[in-house]
Amino acid sequence: MPGTRTTPLRSLSLPLLSLALLLPLATACGGAADADGPAGDGRTVTVTVGYQSKTINTVTAGTLLRSLGYFEEELAARGKKDGVSYEVVWQDYATGAPITAQMTAGKIDIGSMGDFPLLINAARGKQLRQPTRLVSVTGYNLRGGLNTVVTKPGSPVRSLADLRGKKVSTSVGSAADGTLVRALQRAGVDPAKDIRKLNQQPSVGASALTAGSVDALSQFVAWPGLLAFEGRATALYDGAELNLPTFHGVTVREKFAKERAGVLDDFLTAQRRATDHLRARPVAAAESVAEDTGLPAEVVYLYNGAQGIAIFDPELRPELVDALKQDVPLLKEAKLVGDVDVDAFVDRAPLARAASKSAPYPKAAAARPELWLKGQSDTRTFDSPKALLKAVAGADSAVRAAYVPDAVTGTSWFADKAVWVAEGAELRAFVTPAGARAYVDGHAGSRVVDYPTALRLAAS
Repeated sequence: MPGTRTTPLRSLSLPLLSLALLLPLATACGGAADADGPAGDGRTVTVTVGYQSKTINTVTAGTLLRSLGYFEEELAARGKKDGVSYEVVWQDYATGAPITAQMTAGKIDIGSMGDFPLLINAARGKQLRQPTRLVSVTGYNLRGGLNTVVTKPGSPVRSLADLRGKKVSTSVGSAADGTLVRALQRAGVDPAKDIRKLNQQPSVGASALTAGSVDALSQFVAWPGLLAFEGRATALYDGAELNLPTFHGVTVREKFAKERAGVLDDFLTAQRRATDHLRARPVAAAESVAEDTGLPAEVVYLYNGAQGIAIFDPELRPELVDALKQDVPLLKEAKLVGDVDVDAFVDRAPLARAASKSAPYPKAAAARPELWLKGQSDTRTFDSPKALLKAVAGADSAVRAAYVPDAVTGTSWFADKAVWVAEGAELRAFVTPAGARAYVDGHAGSRVVDYPTALRLAAS
């Protein structure tokens, strides 16, 4: 199938007697066969991993992990010990829904997806007697900044209230859909009656927005940032305004986890290694993901960079599990799930085994302004937005990208796409015009200024 890659791993053979003893284990494999049948020829274990290359907050369990080869390395070491060859099949999808469909059919063993799709994964697995378990996290944002509602530049839609009677594209059942529903409800807009919601794949919705056939698009990483970077969209609503965590995570078929616990441990160990790599070399990781996905590296870095919107840490944090529980009623109301036992779905044991020798990652600090100059493999951070703009204005080299956190939500955004507010000698950035207006309304003497004016003020 398109987007499928297979990586064979050949291990050293053992004497025939030892190999014969291992055959029963080798036939109880993963996704290359049907739900109950064997995969491989008895000496080969096939592990099928579903991922979303364009959903770049899953890279430590997908695109980046695959490119680094860490999972294959872990399995090669296992193969030398047990005399079995391991083969990894990587299957790329646009959303979490087809990954769930393949998992419940026994065709995919391990998958990564966002929080709302994870709950659907849990519900479908139980319903179809192919239960799954959430075993780790990839990227998260504790305020919800991974999802954004955008409009076409120059749109008359200036607030969520302006969406009444308008057409809005989203992917129903996704975290972006959840953000849209919650945001509209808070704004006093009925998401079921007051808008015309179109259920579209992210790429389709992006094209529809550009063509003007929809008035707004609510999507998850990396689509809003990509459209803004390309000048095809303006942020209308920053998901971080909800102040509700959102994340992507790794789910596994329960049967596979039981029969191949060591392989799952290897995957989570490899994910931890990929996370270490991303955190230690964020620019290199962004460049690698950009090359594999076709996304601009500047957009990848907006989300996955050192000061990016996403934090990468596999830990199943209590805040994230609690957020899942808060998501269940929303999905039930949309008739996408029934009851979901979140506590039963979350399985911390595999990650605890895989990370037993690793120190926990430090807690994330607030994002800082960051500058990426062309030709540089490292970025510079600054103590204030004004200091960033001063550096941009005086840069000897061309600026590849400048990032600045929203003054209220902390969501990083492109400095030249942000809405700037001048207040005395200070300069503040906002992701959305509504956020900037709200600040100005509450702070006498402050005013909205355009980006060139902000640069001039910073340099003076």
